[in-house]
Amino acid sequence: MTDTRDFVVDLESAGVRLDKFLVGVLPEFSRSEIQHFTISRNGKNAKVSDKVKPDDKITVTIPDAPTDVATDNISDDIDLDILYEDDDIIVVNKPRGVVMYPSAGNKTGTFVQNILSHTHLSALGGETRPGVVHRLDKDTSGVMVFAKSDAAYRELVKVFSTHNLTRKYVAFVWGVPNWTGADITGNIARSSRNRQKMTMVKTGGKPAHTIVDVLDVWTRTGVSEFRCTLMTGRTHQIRVHLSAHGFPVLCDPIYGRAATRLGSVRNPDLLDFLKEHTGQMLHAQILEFAHPITGKPMKFKTDLPDDMLELRAILDE
Repeated sequence: MTDTRDFVVDLESAGVRLDKFLVGVLPEFSRSEIQHFTISRNGKNAKVSDKVKPDDKITVTIPDAPTDVATDNISDDIDLDILYEDDDIIVVNKPRGVVMYPSAGNKTGTFVQNILSHTHLSALGGETRPGVVHRLDKDTSGVMVFAKSDAAYRELVKVFSTHNLTRKYVAFVWGVPNWTGADITGNIARSSRNRQKMTMVKTGGKPAHTIVDVLDVWTRTGVSEFRCTLMTGRTHQIRVHLSAHGFPVLCDPIYGRAATRLGSVRNPDLLDFLKEHTGQMLHAQILEFAHPITGKPMKFKTDLPDDMLELRAILDE
């Protein structure tokens, strides 16, 4: 059944964009969702960019939400490591080497498709990204939350957009710092030379902030283990920030600068590992947030994956 709602613009809302006004009176929907609604203003079709006036009569027709996501292309080739699940969310430990969702070069075997073989996800994320409220790179492992209900999806989108949560990663990096902790800030934008790569910029881009704590160092091999806390969530943020400050993540094919580092490695086991391994040594270890429906504090901590434990064992030799 079609949902139609009527609103009258008050004096305090005069002059704001129509979509911003509607976000205020329809808090259960995001601005991007509202932009796809059918909206009229004083009986005429309206644009979301229109500025509203006092006593404007706004009518919104909300389309029926999809009841499910097409499951004709699901996959079950991954043993899912499910950390928590209820009617609204599912929390899963993502393995390294798995693409998040279908794209032009990856039609099958993605993480989302494997989750769909186990349970349903909110269709609000779209046909190829159902339930997805954040992402990890293909070669980054670690804890992730997906929305199963529409209400959870809307709330989690707000949580991640306002950074009202805690995300901590473990990274093995080149270099030994002379400090135990650091705040790294610097805007990040897509590189003008390589569109697959991000870079720090002095002007433009989006603000990014990473807090770094040193967990361990191996001075003889010139390698360190960092804990990185995301205060913002930009594409490749940790990898870009660390590389720009002289501590690129080991085995990172984009920002790792391996060609300039491997010549100094004297440990044959470490050298073999670095040459043969694919996928940056970066793991999303901790995720804390309030449950999107109950508000209950949730905390998930995952063990390091086998390859990072192998690396640590080699470094400890």
